[in-house]
Amino acid sequence: MTKLKLGPLTEDKPVKVSVELPAGVHRDLVAYAETLGRTTGQAVPDPVRLIVPMITRFMATDRAFTKARRGQSRIKD
Repeated sequence: MTKLKLGPLTEDKPVKVSVELPAGVHRDLVAYAETLGRTTGQAVPDPVRLIVPMITRFMATDRAFTKARRGQSRIKD
């Protein structure tokens, strides 16, 4: 079984954002959505719904960002 970085998607109140993606990125999102659907046993999600969890996961695992964010919160406190 494929181990993906994203798990099943959760429902949340959306905020509308418009983004233009390169065609290659969109193709990869479609392929990722198909793989995610197969590995989770859920219906294939709309590829656009992958963007938020991917960005969230990216930021959560970016050590430099986490360190910078902690530094900013200390300044505000």
